Amino acid sequence: MRRILILGSTGSIGTQALDVVRRNPGRFEVVGLAAGTDRAGLAAQAAEFGVEDTALGAAEAEQLVRDVATDVVLNGITGSVGLGPTLAALEAGRVLALANKESLIVGGELVTRLAAPGQIVPVDSEHSAIAQALLAGEHAEVRRLVVTASGGPFRGRSRAELVDVTPQQALAHPTWDMGRVVTTNSATLVNKGLEVIEAHLLFDIPYDRIDVVVHPQSVVHSMVEFVDGSTIAQASPPDMRLPISLGLDWPHRVSGVGAPIDWTRAQAWTFEPLDDEAFPAVRLAKRVGGAGGTYPAVFNAANEQAVDAFHEGRLPFTGIVDTVARVVDAHEAPDALTRESLADAEAWARRTADALIAVR
Repeated sequence: MRRILILGSTGSIGTQALDVVRRNPGRFEVVGLAAGTDRAGLAAQAAEFGVEDTALGAAEAEQLVRDVATDVVLNGITGSVGLGPTLAALEAGRVLALANKESLIVGGELVTRLAAPGQIVPVDSEHSAIAQALLAGEHAEVRRLVVTASGGPFRGRSRAELVDVTPQQALAHPTWDMGRVVTTNSATLVNKGLEVIEAHLLFDIPYDRIDVVVHPQSVVHSMVEFVDGSTIAQASPPDMRLPISLGLDWPHRVSGVGAPIDWTRAQAWTFEPLDDEAFPAVRLAKRVGGAGGTYPAVFNAANEQAVDAFHEGRLPFTGIVDTVARVVDAHEAPDALTRESLADAEAWARRTADALIAVR
């Protein structure tokens, strides 16, 4: 039985992880839970699963990771505040099932140099798919990674057609049910840009060998192309419980966590090139990832400010990535990457983004 600690337990990832546990009572034991602000929800979960050790907020979650012995820490916290718990899990030698992509992206080499081989297991469906596909060959045999994107609610629109879209339209994702920030990031494709940086950091593949392709059906979750011309794809109906279950017990598969594809039914899968002019976030993310240091933290922080401004009616949809690009262009990285320099860079990025938004 694997002892697991779930961070972000009342959110989408956390509740689905608890559903996996609920369906497999003899396989997993929840020994710790941490939520953001939902005290009542956390208490109800703790009562159901008999958990004594709980935490509220990122700082308490980080301490919980240090205090509670587990086999696996599932980090489902949203945002860069998940960096502290991620570092704590790695320092404690826990397997880190990582759904909090921001902590890896923002932390960069602070995270990767702490992690032992195989210690980080990706939970994002795209990176879980890549990890599964990579089992088909050696690292040296990989030609490129192909990260799939649904295209979001505005797939096929030109940049001019995106200027006047509303927050309500941006939140109408065709496939996934996520929170406000992640859903908006999927609409701008900032989320896919972050996933490209994450793929580089997880799998050590150069940015010029990581491609994004639009796949509206969201059945093929990502692919690995090998040097012999073979491409291995991982396909399953969109259900996060599958990659979550792999994260909890990698590399073992958990029976019955999701429904398989119905191969008796006629269906078609399509793949389209990404429109970089309408959706420049991926191109910008590759530049940011290549620069490294504090640049990804600046990219992420500026985006969070711009997303808030968009939902508050202070910024048009196309202004989100435009603002992020201007903040990135103005950034000067410090000499050393530390938690302190990251915090300073994030604070600077938020102030700069807010100032740019205020004068639009």
